[in-house]
Amino acid sequence: MGIQSLGVGSGLALDDLVTQLLDAERAPREARIQEREDSLDAVISGIGQLQSRLSDFEDSVEAITRNFSDSTRTAVVDNPDDDDENPDTGAISAEASNSATRGIFEIEVSQLASGSRIETAAAADGGFSATTDTVLSAGTGSLTFSVGTENSFTINLSAGATLLDFRNAINDAEDNFGVNASIINTGTPDGGARLVFSSEITGAGNDLVINNDNAIAELDRVSNLTPVQSAQNAIATIDGIEVQSDTNEFENTIENVAFTANEVSPLSNDGINRETSTLNIGFDTDGFDSNIRDFVDNFNNLISEIDTLTRFGESELEEDGPLAGDFLPRNIIAGISNILSGAVESSELGTLFQVGVTFNDDGELEITDFDNIGLGSGEDRLESALEDNFDDIVSLFTDPDQGIGTLLEDFLSEFTRAGGLIPSRQTSLREERDLLFDERERLDLQLFNSEQILRDRFQNLDATVAQLNRTGSALFAVLG
Repeated sequence: MGIQSLGVGSGLALDDLVTQLLDAERAPREARIQEREDSLDAVISGIGQLQSRLSDFEDSVEAITRNFSDSTRTAVVDNPDDDDENPDTGAISAEASNSATRGIFEIEVSQLASGSRIETAAAADGGFSATTDTVLSAGTGSLTFSVGTENSFTINLSAGATLLDFRNAINDAEDNFGVNASIINTGTPDGGARLVFSSEITGAGNDLVINNDNAIAELDRVSNLTPVQSAQNAIATIDGIEVQSDTNEFENTIENVAFTANEVSPLSNDGINRETSTLNIGFDTDGFDSNIRDFVDNFNNLISEIDTLTRFGESELEEDGPLAGDFLPRNIIAGISNILSGAVESSELGTLFQVGVTFNDDGELEITDFDNIGLGSGEDRLESALEDNFDDIVSLFTDPDQGIGTLLEDFLSEFTRAGGLIPSRQTSLREERDLLFDERERLDLQLFNSEQILRDRFQNLDATVAQLNRTGSALFAVLG
């Protein structure tokens, strides 16, 4: 039956009466649903804020454990001629393995390693007058270029090969081990065109040798020549001790450290001695200091967020936090604080206190800049631990059984991982909120049915009153 307008026959405000009755039934039930929905939204939002802060703290825990676990020695070089715009330039560069011993070294480079250099004679001394001069006028011959016993290649020449052809054949040889040939045109009749051979094989005793394989006299002009510059070692001094290398790489001259001589160290102001470069072998203490401070800051941010979310209003005018009385955030803080307060037996430092990190009266972590118990400030203890007890800091955070970082990662994972306590709680809350939508639909359906019943009843009333009105009108008409 369709819903009709009531009161037309009786003249009574029955439509208004139905509306008032339905509103009276709807209001308290809808208010309860809305109140529950608002509460759930607040809790869901609060859980989301908690998860965000907890994730930030978890990230800092993972960063500190990862970086300490992967800690490697660093080689920091301070060159006197460093270019601020190009910090990699300078006399030396260096790297160190994790087993290198900490130390500071003063290094100067007095000579770079180089290969040998050979030149053909000037034209006036039996050399070549131009690049078109023939190296071999008749027959065939070969020349073998070698440095030591491991590096060699051979060039075959045929009649009519010019100086230019010979140069190109050398540079294009597939098995050329590092010999570069070039021609210098002197521009004078006496000088002529001179062929220059440069070897990339460095180190004393590694001079380039050009052998005339067939003992052809004409090829003596380009073979069996004495180097004008012999191959030489790189020479440096480390804390005043001279060291040499047949290349510009000095590997394990300082144990487990490699440094490269990039250029000769500049002369000092006296014009005699050379300035030294400082090589510092250590750990990236600045980076780890930053990791520890981020760890402290993110814990304190988590504490502050939880205090806000779980606060109880101090008066009727002050609302409670969305998670007031909730066991979840309190359990999180209790578990984290218990781990942070624990001792790690595998580390001589033992606790966070020895790294300068302590709890204050508000339950937050701090690194103090003052000393009130005679053991140094937090800043002093942190600096001392990073400089003198680095391996113990590593154990403090990364010991597989007791490490603070290890235990925190396992603990936090129970809350943040997929299917963990927080995601499960969020899923449950959202499902409960979805049920409120279903409850609203049921309420709407119930009220629709109630309206139908009321209208049916009042429609009968309306018809009855209308009939009585008509009867009354007829009686009044009869009676005059």
